[in-house]
Amino acid sequence: MPLPVYNVLFLCTSNSARSILAESILRSEGGERFRAFSAGSHPKGAVNPIALDLLDRLGYPIAGLRSKSWHEFEGPDAPVMDFVFTVCDNAAGEVCPVWPGQPMTAHWGIEDPAAVDGTEMERQAAFKTAALYLKNRIMSFTSLPIGRLDHVALRAELRGIGRQEGATPVTSLADRAPEV
Repeated sequence: MPLPVYNVLFLCTSNSARSILAESILRSEGGERFRAFSAGSHPKGAVNPIALDLLDRLGYPIAGLRSKSWHEFEGPDAPVMDFVFTVCDNAAGEVCPVWPGQPMTAHWGIEDPAAVDGTEMERQAAFKTAALYLKNRIMSFTSLPIGRLDHVALRAELRGIGRQEGATPVTSLADRAPEV
């Protein structure tokens, strides 16, 4: 019997840096088991060029990456998500659309590398750090025995991943509220 393929959506406000990094990293590291997507509540309309350059230098796919609205994923023709992860604190605090299929959610917040105001080297270092933190979370996620974990255990694992090194101190309401 073939293994299930899980759809994963990474959310950030502008969908130009962190969520784009996560989408590309999961596309590569998730193999055939995961389909990665990203979106934003207020998309910038363009992917940050430092993010694209870093992904390309690290050998991650950049074809087809674009800044887009989360509304693309709430319609009847959108792929049904199994997991939705917020990677910025602003998106975690916003009221998200109701996703078809009631996916598992967690907050994996990290600092915004695009907000770093410094030299080109400092800005590139911030993106590299963000990519490393996201890769660590994604590798932890892809190694989970998802099919063997019950709902409560899986939710706890996803929240734990969000608390790994580099986590922002703010947690989303979804992480504080009990699942119904």
